[in-house]
Amino acid sequence: MTNTQQIEKDAQAFAAAFKNLKSEIGKVVVGQDHIIENLLISLFSRGHCVLIGVPGLAKTLLIRTLAETLNLSFNRIQFTPDLMPSDITGTEIIEEDTATGNKRFKFFKGPVFANIILADEINRTPPKTQAALLEAMQEYRVTASGTTYELDQPFFVLATQNPIEQEGTYPLPEAQLDRFMFNLWLDYPSFEEEMQIVSRTTAAKAESVNQILSGEDILKYQKLTREVPVPESVLNHAVKIVNMTRPHNELAPDFVKKYMTWGAGPRASQYLVLGGKSRALANGRFNVTEVDINALAVPVLRHRIVNNYAAEAEGIKPEHLIERILKVA
Repeated sequence: MTNTQQIEKDAQAFAAAFKNLKSEIGKVVVGQDHIIENLLISLFSRGHCVLIGVPGLAKTLLIRTLAETLNLSFNRIQFTPDLMPSDITGTEIIEEDTATGNKRFKFFKGPVFANIILADEINRTPPKTQAALLEAMQEYRVTASGTTYELDQPFFVLATQNPIEQEGTYPLPEAQLDRFMFNLWLDYPSFEEEMQIVSRTTAAKAESVNQILSGEDILKYQKLTREVPVPESVLNHAVKIVNMTRPHNELAPDFVKKYMTWGAGPRASQYLVLGGKSRALANGRFNVTEVDINALAVPVLRHRIVNNYAAEAEGIKPEHLIERILKVA
């Protein structure tokens, strides 16, 4: 089998696995198809996600179900004001050797040492504790007392935030939000979807899911994603969109200069292209198009641009400006 034939075979297997994952998760989670698709795209792109939604929209259920279908270890960390960095990364404890009586420090790994991490209500904890998780997201390792411990691979962080209660919270700074590939907003279910939710969750028997992929499979597909070619015109389109979000850039439209203070950085361009590669594979294609880039522009850019007071006064949200940019890009 030639290298080209092998790549085509792997691409077909990726598309089939992606479809099966969505189907399995759909057994437990009603609706939220778009959210599920973007979560999987982020996973295969080696990105992380922040999910924003009111309580009761199955954020925790969605993430736990995803972990079950992937046969990966899963830990949930409930972020609270008194949470310490060591509660996330781990701590050193004095251990005594019963045979010799000697004492030594032993590192006990924290909940961050898992494949999938649910950082529940990440904005409830002070910046020092937030930074402990964000460092692990960026470096894929934890350092304690001068010793570095590698995190398990694949490593995927999903942080949640409640958009209603802001009292006593510590909003993530823009520089830290930038480490998340996607910012996903969960909406209320439709009437029909809520009927299904109530019917399923009040029945005697709960749905179970099958394991679709192993950790080794995911690492293989993450590598395959990187190999998807991107035409120069599509690369140009992705970088142009990001440049247009910067008010002081010559490509910025007048409405961007009027309503925005800061635009997105180069990481946004990288994530647009990486996400486009995963989305193309998920749709059975081994090439990226402008449609793939445009489909991911809102979740990639929404948390990377800063509106000014004029936009807030007129009720203009970041996604409105992104959609206007896509029309003129």
